Amino acid sequence: MNQDLRIFINKIEEKFPETVEYFEDEISAKYEITAVLKELEKKGSPLVIFKNIKNYKMPVISNVLASRQRIAMSLGLDNEREFLELYSKYIGRRIEPEIVKNGIFETNYYDEKTVDLTKTLPIITHFNCDGGPYITAGVVIARDPDSGIHTCGLHRLQLKERNKLGISLHSRKRMWEFHRRAEEKGKSLPAAIAIGVHPIVTIGSLAFLPYNDSKYDLIGGLLGEPLQVVKCKNIDVLVPAWTEIIIEGEILNEVREPEGPFSEFTNYVTGRSTRNVFKVKALHHRDNALYHSINPALSADHNTIMAFHRECDIFSTLLRTVPNVKAIHVPISGCGIFTCYISIKKTAEGEPLQAIFTTLAEDHCIKAVVVVDDDIDIFDEQEVLWAISTRVQGDKDIIITPQNMGMGDMLDPSTDELYRSSKIGIDATKPLSGFPQKVEVDDRIRKRILPIVQKIYGQQQ
Repeated sequence: MNQDLRIFINKIEEKFPETVEYFEDEISAKYEITAVLKELEKKGSPLVIFKNIKNYKMPVISNVLASRQRIAMSLGLDNEREFLELYSKYIGRRIEPEIVKNGIFETNYYDEKTVDLTKTLPIITHFNCDGGPYITAGVVIARDPDSGIHTCGLHRLQLKERNKLGISLHSRKRMWEFHRRAEEKGKSLPAAIAIGVHPIVTIGSLAFLPYNDSKYDLIGGLLGEPLQVVKCKNIDVLVPAWTEIIIEGEILNEVREPEGPFSEFTNYVTGRSTRNVFKVKALHHRDNALYHSINPALSADHNTIMAFHRECDIFSTLLRTVPNVKAIHVPISGCGIFTCYISIKKTAEGEPLQAIFTTLAEDHCIKAVVVVDDDIDIFDEQEVLWAISTRVQGDKDIIITPQNMGMGDMLDPSTDELYRSSKIGIDATKPLSGFPQKVEVDDRIRKRILPIVQKIYGQQQ
């Protein structure tokens, strides 16, 4: 599998040309790109390449993983529903990275004295409520100060000066912990920012792993081959060799500055932040580099990949404890993170509760879990709501944990001042016996009349 983002874009153009849009007109990186992308969401969020950015030479690419179709394609699949099974198969596979001599991004280089992010990169100011321009598709890479293993993840980065970025580690996961460990030693955390990576690098960067597992080994497992990496010039960090743009630097020790506000995935403006600071040491980029940006707020570009990734992680975890999981859906209505629908073929009473507790333990950001029978299409929220309406008695089928007992997401505006959240579990499954039969059209009849319906529908078009 080729690890170059451009090869992936070419495949999209060849197979689904109608899902790629080239924007030729001059456009400003301040507000206008975001406005265009919000309008294009009404057309299914095509992959967009803005070729003419005012005052900048680099084109901007967005909506790379805004559809499940493109997420599936990044793994070589035609059907996005296959992704769950493939991911659960490969999530445990590890292939160590291959260190190569040169990276494609090394063609152009700016050192600490000459680097100026304000002039080189078309960093976008998305909304007028934002605190400034933000890098949104920067995969931040660092090593554990204790074990030396690599981690990577998406973190918002506010442009402050030519060589300084604000960074928030509000997920409070691996990067936050590695920085805490560095500060405990009185040191800053060396880190790199990769912009314009192959989609599998982005997907792998969002995976939940034990703290002593390398994300590079996981990404290699998803690629089916070693991830090619190269050592940074100024810091002891390995970065993907086929990246369009690399920023080297460090997350400073014991330095905190205001960061934000920012239009987050909840579709609310938030000033909640860990207020960390990233000091830039160097910038590299390949010739004619593509600047990748993820459209923020509640958008397909921002939320689809989060939702799809959580579905895969939850599916893999549930397979260990619940025998007949049929499907997982983390809907965009729950911001791609807070709500989870689970379909099971129930064989024992108590399985729905097992699924609820397992899912809530998988990710502290999840607030609500609904378990339904396998006759419910969990990708159709009307069916899920129907199951809740007709198969649930609140006093025995709904569990609620107190707010002061559970971690929440810092960016959830409903959490308390310590970012804690209550959790809700709903068992919307039928009892194993004694429940009325669901009214449905016989499958044989349905197959027989489908061609007639399709013919009528075609004539109406």
